[in-house]
Parts: sequence; C-alpha cells; structure tokens
Amino acid sequence: MEIKEENIINIHNFLPHRDPMLMADYITELTKEKVITSFEIQQNNIFVHNNEFAEAGLIENLAQTCSSILGQSFFENPNTDTKVIGFITSIKKIEVHALPKVGDKIISKASLISQFGNICNIFCETFHNDQLLIKAEINLFIQEVKN
Repeated sequence: MEIKEENIINIHNFLPHRDPMLMADYITELTKEKVITSFEIQQNNIFVHNNEFAEAGLIENLAQTCSSILGQSFFENPNTDTKVIGFITSIKKIEVHALPKVGDKIISKASLISQFGNICNIFCETFHNDQLLIKAEINLFIQEVKN
C-alpha cells in the first residue's frame, strides 16, 4: 500500500503515546468508524527481539490504531493540553500468524463494531505487504483525565 503524503494525519493529534511507546507512525485514513495506520519496525524498538517485532508489539500497535477511532474526539484541537488515559479492557479473539522483521512497514486497519460512551469494541488486523500478521477483536476504554 503506497502512502500519499497528502493523506498522512499526524498520529500525535490522536494519541497521548510518545517514544518509546508510540507504535504507529502515521494515520493514513480516519473516520468515526475506521482507521488505517502505518508503522516501520526500527531496530531500537523496545518490542524487537532477535530482529523480529514481538507479539506484544503487534498487540500494542493494534491497540493504538484502534484507540485513534475513539481518541479523535479528545484531540480535536491539537493546541490544547488534553490528557487521556486508555487501556484494553479485553481481547475477545486474537490470532497471530507471523511476526514482522526490522525494516518492515506494517499497515494496521481497525473498524468499530460497537461503542457505548467511552468503551468500544473494535475489529483490527495488521499486514506486511499482503501477508496477514495478526487479527483481533479488542475492547478499549478511554477517558480524559481532569487536572
């Protein structure tokens, strides 16, 4: 999948994560119901072991991709100092098919299944080229932290 520069959305506008825990480089598509992100696996990533991106890294990448759907309402104005907390409340189904290597660019796609307030159920999958690496159904919770 070729990423056109005009389609890139700054991931920092929709996630509170920063290095070393940021596991998505770009959002290439974002609506209220779906999101697509890209991420290039770097050698110094905390989830890289023996030149492979570990399962935990794939899950964190999926969670961050999914949370962009729900998180976009908290980060609509990038100039505000919004603080949020979010976490996976459950993983209903998960299948790991392969692990990407250092230098691979992975594409993650997520679709909203249902939402009730700040809790959502999302189907997600990650690919390297056309190879399915992981797919899961995740429940997430996210809320703004008041100072």
